[in-house]
Order: sequence, then structure tokens, then C-alpha cells
Amino acid sequence: MIELYKPTIHELGFRQSLLSDEKTMSYNHAWGGPIPFPESEWERWYQRWLEAPVFQQYYRYLYHTGSKNFVGEAAYYYDEKKKIYICDVIILAKYRNRGFGSAGIRLLCEAAKKNGIMTLYDDIAADNPSYQLFLKNGFEIDYQDNTIVMVRKTL
Repeated sequence: MIELYKPTIHELGFRQSLLSDEKTMSYNHAWGGPIPFPESEWERWYQRWLEAPVFQQYYRYLYHTGSKNFVGEAAYYYDEKKKIYICDVIILAKYRNRGFGSAGIRLLCEAAKKNGIMTLYDDIAADNPSYQLFLKNGFEIDYQDNTIVMVRKTL
């Protein structure tokens, strides 16, 4: 079973390892691949993402109760420029293809709806097959070109 888990600032080491894992972040090659997340940024990032009102941005780890491990992360934020909520689900590569991505999307959508969000979007690189996972979980293609696939789900 997968649960949403609000990490403490001291647990952000998992996020650091998730974002630095080359295999996990291979989907992000169009935007630079692995993402540095040094400990010196944790406090500022934590305040922005985990202490912010949940209608602005939301961040949780995906926790697998069976193995007692964090397996990924789920988040959304309000994009002021586009006037939409953009979501994101990342599963650590070694835990992929076990249903954790679908569970994470479902849980994130439930949390967003509970927090008053009516529609979620995600912008995914066109060559990233993960957009199929979103389609499988009730999202529709809102826009597509040679570089991105924008998916949308009304909650």
C-alpha cells in the first residue's frame, strides 16, 4: 500500500537522492537530467513547499507501507503565468513498474480535490512515455507538440 507522507526537513535526503539518481531522472533529459538539491537549500525549499498553503503548492513523499520505504514523490503547484495547477509524480527507478506511479497519481488527485483544486495538469517531455501513465489514470491530452505533452484531469 502507498501513502502520502509529509517529510520533515531532516528527511529531505530522500529527495536529494531521488533527484540525483541518473536512471530515475533520465526522463528529465530535455530539462537537464538530474537536479542538484544540496542540503544548503533544504530549509528555504521546505518553507516554500511544505509550509505553504495547500491551495498554492503541495508536496509529499510516496511511502510504501509494505517495505517501509519512500518510493517517490508527488506534488502540485499553482503556475501564476499559466493560471493552472501543475502536478508531478516521480518514482525512484528501482521501484517502477509496480503500480506505485498509478497509486501516487490517484493519491495526489484525491489530495488536490480535498484541497479545493478542480483541475490538474502536467507538462511532460514528448519523448517521455510516462504521459501514458497519466492517460491510464484519467488524464487527457490537453496539448501536444514535438517537445511536450500537456495532460489534464478534471477532479
